[in-house]
Formats: sequence, C-alpha cells, structure tokens
Amino acid sequence: MLRTAILVSCFALFGAGAQANPWPQRPVTLIVPYPAGGGVDTAARIYGAAISRTLGRQVVVENRAGASGAIGAQAVVRAEPDGYTFLLSSPAEVLVTPIAGKPLPYDPEKDLTPIAFVGDTPLGIVAHPERGPKSLGELVASSQKQGVKFNYGTPGSGSTMHFAGAAMQSIAGVNWQHVPYKGAAPAVNDVLGGQIDFVITGLPPLVAHIKTGKLTLLAVTSANRSPLFADVPAISELPSMAGYQFTNWLGLFGPAQLPPGIGRKMSAAFESAVQDEAVRQRLQEAGWRAVVLEQDAFVQFLAQERSRYQTVRDKAGMISE
Repeated sequence: MLRTAILVSCFALFGAGAQANPWPQRPVTLIVPYPAGGGVDTAARIYGAAISRTLGRQVVVENRAGASGAIGAQAVVRAEPDGYTFLLSSPAEVLVTPIAGKPLPYDPEKDLTPIAFVGDTPLGIVAHPERGPKSLGELVASSQKQGVKFNYGTPGSGSTMHFAGAAMQSIAGVNWQHVPYKGAAPAVNDVLGGQIDFVITGLPPLVAHIKTGKLTLLAVTSANRSPLFADVPAISELPSMAGYQFTNWLGLFGPAQLPPGIGRKMSAAFESAVQDEAVRQRLQEAGWRAVVLEQDAFVQFLAQERSRYQTVRDKAGMISE
C-alpha cells in the first residue's frame, strides 16, 4: 500500500509539473530560407506577429537565405524537435528542387515534419508596358500562329516559375526561351529595362510595379483571378489553356520527430491568425491568400503537387540549366 501511494504521488507530481510547463516556454524561431523583404519574409512577419499573440510568446523570424532555400531548410532539419524551430517554406526547398534534378543535402520527406499549408499566391506574368506583349492572348497567339519566340525570365532554373513556364509551353504548343536568374529582383529589373520579353514570378515582388504602371500584368496562374487585380484574367480563361494552374505556396514544417501535439498547436495558431480580418487584409495586400490546411490535408496536397511537378517535368522534357 505504501509503495502504491508513493507511485501515485510521483505520477501526480510529474503530471502537475508537465501541466505547469506547457509549450511554449520561450520564444519560437520561424526560419525563412530567403532574404528579408521578399514575399515569404513579408508573410512570415505578418503571421509571426499574430501567432505571438496567440501563443503568448514571441515568434522570431530569422532569415537563412541561400542555395534556393536549402540553407534555411537544413537549419531546421538539424534543429532539435522541441517545438522552438520551424520552417516557413516555399515549394522549392521541400519539393521542386529534387524533382528538377538538383540534389539537396537532406531528404524533405524524411527529415522534415509537414505541419500545415498556410497560404499561397498566384504567379504573375508581367511585361514592359511599351516593349512587351500587350495581353496574354497576344503572347500565346503570336507564338502559335507566327512562331514568335519570346524570351522569359524566372527566379531560377528548376524553380516553381520555371515549371509554370514549361507547362504553359507544353499545353499551348509554343517554344519560348527560358532565361533563369538568381532571384526575382534581377529578372524584374531586366524586364523593366526591356532586356527580356516577360517574367513569371510570384505576385509579392510585382505588386508595386504593377500598381505604378511600370509593368503590365498579363495574367495570373491561379485557377481564379486574384482579388488584388480582379480585372486581370487567369491563364485558364484562355480556351487553349483550360485547366492550367500554378501557385507559389507557403508550408509550415518542423524537424523530423516533432511531437504531434506541438504541431497541432502551431497549426491552430496559424488558423487563428487567418480568422483575423486585419491579418487577412495585410496578407492580401502583399499578394498572399490567407488559408490554412491542417496536417492530413497538407500531406495529401504535397503528394498531389509532387506528382504534378513530375508530370510537367516529363512532358516538357525539362533539363535544369
């Protein structure tokens, strides 16, 4: 009886200690694998402020840029799975890069824990208002009927935007010259200067240029029009491009073996954030759609995306430049 009483007392003590120290007990780090000021960074800082209020602890956004996102992702892979280090990822460092034939120093499927899908943005197709094609219809028709070989820029070979351009060419039956850059900024600079015909990249770095008239938004790559530019068509509205869709999305990941309960709490914090009208508005103004898919739905989404990118690669005969 005495031994039983002691054991019961010990369990009660440990249980009380566990309840008295719920996660999180200190600031949480959200790693962005891209430079400060970019689209993913902007979304991370909007979300971070909202999540800090929900969790009652500061969310610190840390930029670990380089190697198309792989450096930041690897920092999370190497982190302790204690709930204090997370990755806010684009498709590149967790899905697209290996499909494009570029090796990674980690296995995204084994070394990271998918937690939630937390937003997406259409890609925008933009051209110089005076020197480039004036509409999506002109862009496709002049290539189909007159054999015009436009050159287009993307933030990099094997990027989501490169895949989006390859898929467009495959579906429309046209031949364009891909010009890969090291990031969106130099590609945008060259289309502004007339060195290339058009650019495919995420909306966030384009918004200011479009609103000031420096660039013309020909189309967006999402299934529907962007609320930010409701007068601009989606590519799928063109009869020859029906069914076309590409987005640049945001995924929340933790290290492998992250405790499921912590993942659920972090996902719930993002869900709470997107219920806030002010947060949704700020994300929309930055070009992002605020939406959360919890873990099971996110895992299913990742499998579908992986299959879709592999299909595009194979049909287009893509070779990473």
